Amino acid sequence: MQRIFIFCTAILFFALTGCSRQDDPEPAGEGKIIVLMYHRIVKGEAANLYERSIDKLEADIRYLKENNINVLCFSDLETILTKGTMPKENSAIITFDDGDSSWYTLVKPLLLKYHLKATFFLWTHMIGHDSFLTWDEVEDMSHYTLRGGEHPFIFGSHTYSHQYLLKSKTGFAGTTEYNAFLDYELGKSKEIIESHSPGAVSILSLPYGDGAGDAEIISAAERNGYKFIRTSIWGVIENPGQDLFVIPSLPILDSTESELIGSYLDL
Repeated sequence: MQRIFIFCTAILFFALTGCSRQDDPEPAGEGKIIVLMYHRIVKGEAANLYERSIDKLEADIRYLKENNINVLCFSDLETILTKGTMPKENSAIITFDDGDSSWYTLVKPLLLKYHLKATFFLWTHMIGHDSFLTWDEVEDMSHYTLRGGEHPFIFGSHTYSHQYLLKSKTGFAGTTEYNAFLDYELGKSKEIIESHSPGAVSILSLPYGDGAGDAEIISAAERNGYKFIRTSIWGVIENPGQDLFVIPSLPILDSTESELIGSYLDL
């Protein structure tokens, strides 16, 4: 009888401890998210601070792969932050500013080679001029579809005429005129891009990084249908409380070493 009692007690103990293990919450993720900012990509050596060679861009991509850094897009970021838990692994979002033609000739083939996605911010007034993309190229990239229906190349706004958004405020007579300026820069560019690409434009990149965190610029972005503002503030996203209208980034310049990405992610 005593043996039966001990046996039943043991079964009850293991059943209860098993249930408690199943109910334990999963540990919070410890990964960080870094937003990489590029401009023009060139063959050979870079000629200025904001150019990067295609070889170095590929080295950056290999660095991401070798260090198991997942490449996300801004919609993934929104999902993560809404969920309220950072991913367990480190992640990166790849972005490009201005609208250089190298995005079509050099960047697109490289990203497809590595099966990666990226966001491209357009200075809309310059598209089709000088060394910029044409609207046909924008349409081709934005409508490109992967198996499963995903669009790997997302286009956002770098405003219409690429002016300083906050510094320009002193040139206007009052708040009404200044807000009209913001609405045109943000609204007009959004309207034009949406006429050449599928889906809504929801991401804004600030020209020169000017006006990051400014309440009037954020309000203008919200009323014009934006959900994100990528700034030029150097940093990473470390917690799900990140303000989507003040997203930090890491500018990748001509002399930037790929390992700098890892230093921001504590690798």
